[in-house]
Amino acid sequence: MDLEVRHLRVVCAIAEAGSLTRAAVSLHMTQPGLSAQLRRIEVMLGGTIFERGQAGVVPTPFGELVLTRARAILPGIDDLLADTARATRPRGAPDRIRLGSVGAPLLADLVLAVRGVLPAAEVSTRCQYSPSPLLDDLAAGRLEAAVVGDNPGHELPPHGGVVLRPLVTEPVFALLPATHPLAAEEEVSLNQLLEDDWAMPHPDSDRTREYWATVFALMDRQPHAPYEAEGRQLIEIVRAGLAVSLCQATFIEVPGIAVRPLAGTPVWYRHVLAWHRDGPLAARGDDIVRRVGEGYLATCARTPVYARWRERHPRSAQLSDPGQLMSGEATAW
Repeated sequence: MDLEVRHLRVVCAIAEAGSLTRAAVSLHMTQPGLSAQLRRIEVMLGGTIFERGQAGVVPTPFGELVLTRARAILPGIDDLLADTARATRPRGAPDRIRLGSVGAPLLADLVLAVRGVLPAAEVSTRCQYSPSPLLDDLAAGRLEAAVVGDNPGHELPPHGGVVLRPLVTEPVFALLPATHPLAAEEEVSLNQLLEDDWAMPHPDSDRTREYWATVFALMDRQPHAPYEAEGRQLIEIVRAGLAVSLCQATFIEVPGIAVRPLAGTPVWYRHVLAWHRDGPLAARGDDIVRRVGEGYLATCARTPVYARWRERHPRSAQLSDPGQLMSGEATAW
């Protein structure tokens, strides 16, 4: 077996995830299949790349050498693929648009917006927990647009050629079991929530956990977080009364779950739309942002807890200036 680019991507994905199980999910593989492939790569390269342990995997000194070279090689390959894809792309309206999204409420609005400006195009979607692979795919021409996001002081890093368009900065709310005593309140204190056990997302390259830790540190406290989960699993842990957590303001309450604003609004999240400056959607960016913004406002109106919060805070969580662009640089919140 000869070394291929996909093998380098596998090694980098394992290092980023910190475990074979999480890497298998991100690579859409089974964990045994990924383990077998890693063993073949290690045999081919002649050394052990990762030490396996109960807490995950850690690169060996040999693995650090492999990762350093892989991380130096892959951006150049991605640039080559992106440049050749753009050079061979047919002129005129594209017939296929690939969209990506993190766990945000804007993906359906983005699909509808693209269909509105390009009604003849076939639209497909895929999701990631972290914005980093989506930005990589945008830069490499594997996606045409994506919904991403970041937190104050932890802005998205630069990605070559990717335009980042902030849409709105909204508060982050508390996620509680419906039976929790604080669920009877109109808003809850983050300090009170820190008395409970927490369910937290996996530390990832979107730096959400890092941002939350910064907010907690300002209070001279850190939560006891015995549960690490995301998506449906996190919701079920909260629903069972085992823990509390945080959620996006547009999260719609479901049976067994209560969503409440945090007093003083100490935690924020920014929704961002992204596309390549030379991609097929670049000329239609303003129209797409406008349509997605209208969809976001409609979602706010359908979310009772957030709608009431917006009525009490009419100057907060407004759509960003249509002319506000980022190229990965930090911008004011």
